[in-house]
Amino acid sequence: MDWPQRPDDPTDEWFGLHWKTRPLTEWAAGRSFIWIDDEITDRDREWVSAHHRGRALLHHVDPRIGLQRNDFETLIEWIAAADN
Repeated sequence: MDWPQRPDDPTDEWFGLHWKTRPLTEWAAGRSFIWIDDEITDRDREWVSAHHRGRALLHHVDPRIGLQRNDFETLIEWIAAADN
């Protein structure tokens, strides 16, 4: 997806969302998606849960270590669950 330009303040003024949360949810338009980021919070998860009718996995990754084996296992399990 093409991100909009990052605002000077990366926090959405409403509900304390990350600035990517709304654009990503709008782009997904009800389709399932995975969002991997080091800045995802519970507020982002709550908002997506309330405003997105499809499946969504918002997966936080520690920016100091990046993606690890357990992260990939989580992603694979989530994708596999969609097939059931």
